[in-house]
Amino acid sequence: MSADSKVRVAVIFGGRSAEHGVSCSSAASIVRYLCRERYEVTPVRIDQDGVWTIGDDRPVLDGLDTATLLDMTRDPAGPRPTALESMWRALSRLSDKVDVAFPALHGGHGEDGTIQSALDFFGIPYVGSSVVACGIGMDKELTKKLLADARLRVADSVTLRGSADDVSPEDRARLGLPVFVKPAREGSSVGVSKVEGWASLTRAVAVARKTGLSKVLVEAEVPGREIDVGVLEYPDGRVVAGPPLEIRYPDEHSFFDFDAKYHSDQTIFDIPADLPAAVTAAVQAQAVEAFHVLGCAGLLRVDFFLPSVDGSEDPVVVVNEVNTMPGFTAMSQFPRMWSAAGLEYPALLDVLVETALARWYSLRAPRG
Repeated sequence: MSADSKVRVAVIFGGRSAEHGVSCSSAASIVRYLCRERYEVTPVRIDQDGVWTIGDDRPVLDGLDTATLLDMTRDPAGPRPTALESMWRALSRLSDKVDVAFPALHGGHGEDGTIQSALDFFGIPYVGSSVVACGIGMDKELTKKLLADARLRVADSVTLRGSADDVSPEDRARLGLPVFVKPAREGSSVGVSKVEGWASLTRAVAVARKTGLSKVLVEAEVPGREIDVGVLEYPDGRVVAGPPLEIRYPDEHSFFDFDAKYHSDQTIFDIPADLPAAVTAAVQAQAVEAFHVLGCAGLLRVDFFLPSVDGSEDPVVVVNEVNTMPGFTAMSQFPRMWSAAGLEYPALLDVLVETALARWYSLRAPRG
């Protein structure tokens, strides 16, 4: 801790993934709402070419937006370092300068365990899950296998590797149509296509592989309502699920794609979702179960499909995907769920930072 007992937090954002802009927006909210009476805040930008820049805080934060955040982390004068040089210098400074890091990074090279590994190497505590949990949570195939092994329902799928761009007649018959084609390790629906006819499969696989990932999922459609549940870990180790959120998006979108998530003003989030009590209990319990199965820490968002909602005591619930570092603006799904539960955005940040520090030091406490 610093001399005046404030917790020193580095908010790391940007990164090399297709979700660079989403990360910048998340970080702008985090930097704005971390209470300066409790925290010293250091913004750290990672450009799309991988170069790190440590910025300085601003005393006036009202209205802080992405443009202001980028201005706070402008490149210093002089020759531009390589990505490796800048990362090493930044983490060397941060290991002495901060108490905890908040990696507000989404997608590859950030949410997949990459940054978590570097922070571990330099001994810097951080918000969120470990290297292993982030890596598994980012990989849709591995996530499905672990959750299915724990008897949670997941959508049927086929994984294409290497240059494969088609599925067998037997798999086509089993999956049916339509199917969704997804990069196996990407978020925010980047590279996702809905395929209504098998003649379009090859093109959809090519779109998925434009993300630079060779592994692609071909997944059966699960018709039904789309429900998200946020899971939060408290400093004392309690793991709690928040109120479920239902997503409703405009008819011109055939699924909840990138544009519907970030560019449409007609997408509606109903919190809490209008569900029978048994269904609410089921999705909350399964979200917490997924958190434990994947070995997560701090937070997790679990996205479900509900093929039917009939009020039965054993409702059909299908896990779609998980997100170990969901979007984190004040209006993003995860913070809004917790706001509906009475935990406002600044208090949510407090819980995440305190939990990160509590977990870090408990794991390193001497065993008697």
